Amino acid sequence: MAGLMHPRETVERLAAEWRKAGVEAGDVLLLHSGISRTLRRMREFGFENPDPALILDSFLAAIGDDGTLLLPLFNFDFTKGVPFDIRSTPSQMGALTEVGRLREGAVRTGHPIYSFAILGRRAEDFRGLVNLSGYGADSPFGKLHGLDGKIAVLDLPDQNSQTFYHYVEESLSVPYRYRKSFTAAYLGEDGHAGPRTFELFVRDVENGVLTHVDPMGELLWERGLYRGERPKQGAGLRTISASAMYDMTAEVITSGRAKGLLYDIQNP
Repeated sequence: MAGLMHPRETVERLAAEWRKAGVEAGDVLLLHSGISRTLRRMREFGFENPDPALILDSFLAAIGDDGTLLLPLFNFDFTKGVPFDIRSTPSQMGALTEVGRLREGAVRTGHPIYSFAILGRRAEDFRGLVNLSGYGADSPFGKLHGLDGKIAVLDLPDQNSQTFYHYVEESLSVPYRYRKSFTAAYLGEDGHAGPRTFELFVRDVENGVLTHVDPMGELLWERGLYRGERPKQGAGLRTISASAMYDMTAEVITSGRAKGLLYDIQNP
């Protein structure tokens, strides 16, 4: 019956589901999320006013006081010449990420296209991080990898979530992508504005390259590297070790199997 569940009970119930999918206390966790079904599920199990903030609280509860949560705040307007303000440019990655951006104590990284909100014990380790390339070794993707972190995906297919693949592709300099520069006005923490240039490792659209990573996701399931549930099933959360994902993706690339698993070519 709607309205009978207390917010704390809601948070605890969701946190328990995330733990079953592989989230653990102390994790450094990158979370990609689609939350509409989770909000509906919250109503179904007795909370009549579901709030994205409670979902954020549930992930923070699952990783505990020693954990660190990374939320993507990706915004592609900078590629069109729109100024970026690290203090106010919104996320284009959904309601949960905006709640995270605005949460007290959140630290935002400084790439104007691929920035992140960081919450938890290691948040200050990310303060002042302004990486040149969105997927570079010094990016939050690289830090996640170096910290032996995890990636969690809530109710989204790999095609609409797993940007970590591009970090692996850049680290191995795959031939079907290349570094492209973007310049626009940039406002930092101090409010100082000026033109700055940043890079992305983009697909070679002139040669018909399409991002096509769902088959790679299926391979991760087959190899037992994903833990949890597929999108729209059960709680809808799956997790994977960033190191395991890197190693499997690198194996596919170096063995010449990237086409059909990570990208495809559009016919003329």
